[in-house]
Amino acid sequence: MMGEDNFTYCPATGLAVGNEHSEFAGWAFPFPGVFLTEEFISEDEESEIVELMDQDDWKPSQSGRKKQDYGPKVNFKKQRLKAGSFIGLPSFSKKIVTQMKDYSVLDGFLPVEQCNLDYVPERGSAIDPHFDDWWLWGERLVSLNLLSKTVLSMSCDSEDSIQLFPSFSKEKELSPSGSLAQTSACENSGKQRISCTSSPRLVPSKEVTVAIHLPRRSLVVLYGDARYKWKHAIYRKHIEHRRICVTFRELSAEFSAGGRHEELGKELLGTALSFQGRPV
Repeated sequence: MMGEDNFTYCPATGLAVGNEHSEFAGWAFPFPGVFLTEEFISEDEESEIVELMDQDDWKPSQSGRKKQDYGPKVNFKKQRLKAGSFIGLPSFSKKIVTQMKDYSVLDGFLPVEQCNLDYVPERGSAIDPHFDDWWLWGERLVSLNLLSKTVLSMSCDSEDSIQLFPSFSKEKELSPSGSLAQTSACENSGKQRISCTSSPRLVPSKEVTVAIHLPRRSLVVLYGDARYKWKHAIYRKHIEHRRICVTFRELSAEFSAGGRHEELGKELLGTALSFQGRPV
């Protein structure tokens, strides 16, 4: 489980590309449901946000993490929730949420919950492979990666297979000797292609792990297959310095217009978007 990821996600092409020293070198497959944008906020904004967070208490969490929650009190097993002491998302998030409107993938995204997670190497901070709940939370998970780069490791437990296609990069074609060997699968990002004419190779999903590299101050959105089919994790070895992850979640259909708990959803959203919150 802690082995090296054997594919790397390429934001320029949306492909998961086999890593050079793995058995999947030269192979790739489409990896839908990921949107990544770099430098979502400026360095000054980052310092300001972290300074404001650090004025509040961080509560100990599992696996060496600390957290600050802004959201309703939820019992996922019993599917019960109440507003509790939730009085809204923090004021500094208003600007972040406004900025999300610039991206079509976040069209109509209204966060009802925010979770700040603090990772440091000294505490061995990590998070095991997991799915975020989908009874209360909707399709899009939005995370802002602060203070240091990390890697989101994607894995899949399902019994099905993945169809891999031979991949090549335009530069490799110019260099039959292969002297332009790539150090990382995604180095020539925009130039990576897959050949759908050659015969694909089938591999069990369980043997595939995909690394999504998250630069400092980047924003990542997981939806579709990357949300519902692939688990996400962060391993200890990918926490080199202090890292703060700010995750925003929207409501599921059940709590949205026309859903069974539409009224409660409306109430929670109204609270969240007052932007007057303190950690619960």
